[in-house]
Amino acid sequence: MTAPVVVVVLLVLGAGWTLPRWLPPGVVRLREWVFARVNGVEGIPVPGPTVGVEHFEWVYSHPAADGRSRGAALSDLFWYWLAPGPQMHQEHLEPGERYRTVAATTRRVLAVPHQRSDELAAAVTRRVLDELPAGRSHVRLRDLMMPVWAEVYYELVFDQPCPADARAMIVANADDVVTSLKCTGLRHMARRDRLTRYLRDRIEAGTCPVTLPPPFSVQETAWYLQGAFFNTAVVQMSEAMAHVLLALATHPELQRGLDDDDALDRVIDETLRVHPLFGVAHRITSAPIVLPTGVSLPAGSVLLFNYLAFQRSGSAADDRFAPDRWLTLRRRDAHFIPFGVTANRACPARGVAPVMMRAVTREVLRRYALASSVSHTRSLPSRGPAYLTPVGGIGPGRLRLGLMRLRDRWAGLGRSLQQLVLGTWMVVDARRQRLCANYFEEAVR
Repeated sequence: MTAPVVVVVLLVLGAGWTLPRWLPPGVVRLREWVFARVNGVEGIPVPGPTVGVEHFEWVYSHPAADGRSRGAALSDLFWYWLAPGPQMHQEHLEPGERYRTVAATTRRVLAVPHQRSDELAAAVTRRVLDELPAGRSHVRLRDLMMPVWAEVYYELVFDQPCPADARAMIVANADDVVTSLKCTGLRHMARRDRLTRYLRDRIEAGTCPVTLPPPFSVQETAWYLQGAFFNTAVVQMSEAMAHVLLALATHPELQRGLDDDDALDRVIDETLRVHPLFGVAHRITSAPIVLPTGVSLPAGSVLLFNYLAFQRSGSAADDRFAPDRWLTLRRRDAHFIPFGVTANRACPARGVAPVMMRAVTREVLRRYALASSVSHTRSLPSRGPAYLTPVGGIGPGRLRLGLMRLRDRWAGLGRSLQQLVLGTWMVVDARRQRLCANYFEEAVR
């Protein structure tokens, strides 16, 4: 074989070997370009050239940064992903009496004493873990956690244990929502509509303790319950726990000695700092906002609050996973908003979620040692592959973990292409259906 041929062969082999490293980020950038081309230039990044890091929370908390869906092209896409009934999703209701009534109802459901929260989450986790086979298991952490939160929120809403068929229906609904949100699958409205019908039937039969008062209809109440508790709550808590457990699986040395609640809280805080659940939250200004710098943000501006960029500034600006930083770092000194900004639609589960997450983490670690070698990103489209080995058992070993890492890289390549194709289809379809825009146009008429 001549020298030029050898060089070409080596270059091809080298490109093939590194393909899983450089192609997926390139495909992500292409997908973002496609989204921008379809939706147009969307909003003012915060922090960014117009609004600096130092004014992030000030602008986020401003009374005029209160619009949620009306007037933003991006809203059509989110309404499409969150259907059915996105107009009743608490996070997408415009400010006013309807929003206040819905938000108050959510707060009542989530006003659970800490001891009850801990006991409920721990008991459900034990039941779900009992379903795993004996010995070492290979799991997807997000999939493992979804039944946990399906049962937890069913019990909070209905005040009774969750039947198996209801759990399966809730998991199917939540999985379909998050899969489409991550562009790893298309929407399947039949899976979602089954849950809507179930909730409507329970409300009409008078067996659902949580209802919205008139003038909200039965259908609107069903959509509200589905969006708030069986979409967002189940998805976000499953994602949050997948991040916590995957962080521990990729840092096995941290699993020792986590029987202390303070130590568990530090792990949870650090996970939410490095991998915030929210990427970008958008708000529409209802009036001009004049910054302390004198710059004016006109009414109707779409503000894009970038959680990751904000949390990568300030006293904890790095992406190193180091829970012990919270031994000396005070929360108020860090740019740390894991559940949003209190003055502007903060997560209604911010009080109960950390307690429940701690209980679930504690129960998992009591039974299993976790191990994983996959990449850990904020979006977590892989659903968090990991090995669970019973405490005292033999873990997966270096070879198995090496193969896991290799499979993950190549799976990421295929998944990025899948996300490009399916994401493009859905953003075009959402633009065609104009769910949000049509809703507000009809409201005006």
